[in-house]
Amino acid sequence: MILTLDELTVADEPSAWAALGFAVEGDTCVLGEVRIRLAGFDAGRGVTAWSLRDLENTELDGLPTARSERPPPQETAVHPNGITALDHVVVITPALDRTVAVLEAVGLDLRRIREEPTPAGAPRQAFFRLGATILEVVQEPTAVTERAGGSDRPAFFWGLALLAPDLDATVAGLGDQVGEVRDAVQPGRRIATLRRSAGLSVPVALITPPV
Repeated sequence: MILTLDELTVADEPSAWAALGFAVEGDTCVLGEVRIRLAGFDAGRGVTAWSLRDLENTELDGLPTARSERPPPQETAVHPNGITALDHVVVITPALDRTVAVLEAVGLDLRRIREEPTPAGAPRQAFFRLGATILEVVQEPTAVTERAGGSDRPAFFWGLALLAPDLDATVAGLGDQVGEVRDAVQPGRRIATLRRSAGLSVPVALITPPV
């Protein structure tokens, strides 16, 4: 059985997401099969927690995790900005092999490990399938790990990538709140990143669907 992602808790105000063209109801924004609960800036910063279905052990190498029995959303939300789903969640770890072992032990579906550096300097990445969403676990660069106190620290949530089938139209609608469109690491895909001026506490990339 493949574990699936139910909800991400993000320390952003609902109004900040609504201002970027997301359909928000109360404190929730539905992206494809995943709920984003917008807990407000007082809740911390970025992604603060998540919940997974069919999970027995919630000890996931420091990632704040809850077990969920809720079914996926019944209706697909339509967002004025053209975003259709959550493509992947990014987690950073100072010890990739350790985190991968923990995630596999609780039942997450490891698809592959990429042994090539990213443009940002991460030397390795592991990819897990959580239903329609991918979990990308990124090895923290060695220099960063040393400055931060070593590899005994836990893994932590970092950012989100959202599907934008018509990326050019989405970027045009967001204006100066998003950077330029460029080629993604994934072959055939294109990506753009929301700027800090967008007012979100979590790093967000917009990406075209897989080829």
